[in-house]
Amino acid sequence: MTDRIYYTEPSCHAFEATVTRVGDRDGRSIVTLDRTAFYPTSGGQPFDIGRLGSVEVIETIDEDDEIVHVVSAPVAPGTRVRGEIDWVRRFDHMQQHTGQHVLSAAFDRLFENRTTSFHMGAEVSTIDLVREATSNEIDRAVDEANHVVWEDREVSVRFVSADEAARLPLRKEPIREGTLRLVEIRDFDLSACGGTHVSRTGAIGIVAVTQSERFRGGSRVTFACGSRALRAFRGYRDAVAGAVRVLSVLPHELPGAVERAQLESKDLRKTVSRLQGQLAGHEAARLLEGATIVGDRRVVVQVLEGWDAAGLKAIGSSLVAQSGVVAVLVSAGDSIAAVVARSQNVAIDSSKVLRTLLDRFGGRGGGRPELAQGAGLVGKIDDILTASRELLSGQV
Repeated sequence: MTDRIYYTEPSCHAFEATVTRVGDRDGRSIVTLDRTAFYPTSGGQPFDIGRLGSVEVIETIDEDDEIVHVVSAPVAPGTRVRGEIDWVRRFDHMQQHTGQHVLSAAFDRLFENRTTSFHMGAEVSTIDLVREATSNEIDRAVDEANHVVWEDREVSVRFVSADEAARLPLRKEPIREGTLRLVEIRDFDLSACGGTHVSRTGAIGIVAVTQSERFRGGSRVTFACGSRALRAFRGYRDAVAGAVRVLSVLPHELPGAVERAQLESKDLRKTVSRLQGQLAGHEAARLLEGATIVGDRRVVVQVLEGWDAAGLKAIGSSLVAQSGVVAVLVSAGDSIAAVVARSQNVAIDSSKVLRTLLDRFGGRGGGRPELAQGAGLVGKIDDILTASRELLSGQV
């Protein structure tokens, strides 16, 4: 049985221990120790990493009575080692986990909105609430949580039996039996939890909600604490500053400016589409004048600059409105689009031609025997045009 130092000393980041067992799992070396401060993945909190002497600990796993350390190189059994956890990573996890307790308790105390699950990611964490929370409720819960943080309340740990726990005002019913580890935030929250936490709420720094969304009849609330909240603030600051600079507005004018830009962009797309539709017929007539005659077909294979996929489709449709025409039209640019079209009296399957091009040059797309279109082709334009001419001329 591994003595779990993190249960009673969550701030311990260096310790001495003896290797009790070694092994190999899926090609990776593993060791167990008589005691460890390395926390395994559990309760929404990720595992610790660090070192055992000169060997890196790259994962920590809870296996019933033992904590398994996945290491970068073998260690001999019986070896006395000095363990050092990655304290920056651990302290970050402690901030997020304790912040989650405070935030979940705030929702529970203010609105009786219980947390059903918790997940800690690399940049942000989430809690899932049993009921949907309004923006006003979220703001009030965040304010309440931060009051508790700034009051620097004590966070303590104690162990009780199941019978003792049944008589205590726990925020949620424990899912484990036997002796329970309780984490208490003075005069605010009492929960059964095996995770690591800061010793006082002030070490959380701040609790900031960055997003909320409907989820399974309730709300999923995304939040960040401490240094993560600071990084999130800097990211938002830089994004807002960049948008303000580009749009030449004040920060509070940004939402309206973005909305106007979206409307203007939508109007421009409509104008471009209308003009391309008007020009498509003229462009089709020009292309037909230079068509290659192959038997009873007029073959048009061209690269067109300044036309998007919708424009290529409009030109292709105008071309094949004439009798005996088959065409491949390709756009210029980094992302290459292609349209294959044929007249009703031409026995070529446009979708098969396009598929052959996509198989050779990549991309995606599809369509009907009369007209097919694709996008994301990669390669030299000349090679795409040559392959298209060969396909339409029946040479391959």
